[in-house]
Amino acid sequence: MNILLLGSGGREHAFAWKMVQSPLCDTLFMAPGNAGTAEIATNVNIAVTDFEAIKALVIKENIQMVVVGPEDPLVRGIYDFFLADSALSHVPVIGPSKLGATLEGSKEFAKEFLVKHKIPTAAYDSFTAETVEKGCDFLETLAPPYVLKADGLAAGKGVLIIQDLEEAKSELRNMLVGQKFGAASSKVVIEEFLDGIELSCFVLTDGKSYKILPTAKDYKRIGEGDTGLNTGGMGAVSPVPYVDAVLMEKIETRIVKPTIEGFQKDGIPYKGFVFIGLINVKNEPIVIEYNVRMGDPETEVVIPRLKTDLVELFQAVANEKLDKIELEIDERSATTVMLVSGGYPEDFEKGKVITGLENVNNSIVFHAGTKLDNGNVVTNGGRVLAITSYGNSFQEALAQSYQNIEAIHFDNVYFRKDIGFDLV
Repeated sequence: MNILLLGSGGREHAFAWKMVQSPLCDTLFMAPGNAGTAEIATNVNIAVTDFEAIKALVIKENIQMVVVGPEDPLVRGIYDFFLADSALSHVPVIGPSKLGATLEGSKEFAKEFLVKHKIPTAAYDSFTAETVEKGCDFLETLAPPYVLKADGLAAGKGVLIIQDLEEAKSELRNMLVGQKFGAASSKVVIEEFLDGIELSCFVLTDGKSYKILPTAKDYKRIGEGDTGLNTGGMGAVSPVPYVDAVLMEKIETRIVKPTIEGFQKDGIPYKGFVFIGLINVKNEPIVIEYNVRMGDPETEVVIPRLKTDLVELFQAVANEKLDKIELEIDERSATTVMLVSGGYPEDFEKGKVITGLENVNNSIVFHAGTKLDNGNVVTNGGRVLAITSYGNSFQEALAQSYQNIEAIHFDNVYFRKDIGFDLV
């Protein structure tokens, strides 16, 4: 069948890499794709939120399935758009309904869902510009550090963790009254701080049954030793070495099962990925947040460990037959290291020519922010390339990624040399 995959990042290149290996996939279209996906799929210059252009493409190319990579089109309701259109309603969309996507689109909605379904999460309250002083009073009831989260989508940058009470109050006013994150921070959730180790749990669901994908841990800070500004992610490791069978059983029974049951109880149509951001506090898993798509760069280590046909999995999601499929996982570790543009996550330049990609051996290069320009692959984003490798241990896999990074060059390239530092 012909399939359309929406997105242009490393996550989508990893999906594409896996999907084109499937005998069920005839032609893979990417909208808009990148220089890496151009080698294996047909890139189409359509924005992920241009639903009318997507509709025209689906009809013109007889596309029989749409897979949504990023959160934006999901939060804007692409699933519902297809369902409501007689020319499109027969085409399955892999991704949740607009209501389901609100789990990522609104931190407050997610917290209410967690509390309602008795899923462990941090204590919280939410505030608007009108109640900003009540928010400041609430901060006084908490112990530092203070966690402030913009309610809406802020491209992974809407969370502040602050040690000083007065600074936290000032930032709360800045977010709510000064609109630091624009409309995303017109409401702010204040949360108690949880001290532990973060990890990501990825679930694929058809709304009734589910499959838990390999665990992964990503590294958000720009600087080594987890210092500096937050980014979209500087690297990832899968599996997470400290996640044993006991912790996994707690995650499934206390978090995954009640989440999927919550969708059914609340009448939330949900056919796609649930990315559950967890923190392990003294071996007790607690939910930090939901995302309604796969993580990036975690996808670049989770998908390469999947032996099962990804398109077959997506078909089973569409047909609500996910319980009939056996998930096969590669036992090896996978790691990815992100090469980013100098200056990221603040100001950076685009259009830098990338060389040496042909010299990479025994690693997979997933393009995150690239495009083709006069036959050259050039940088087109803050995060540029993800270098993924396998190994019998994550240290072995990382050594392979770092070895191949030496072959790749572009102006002002930067990467973290300490991915996995806290897992040794």
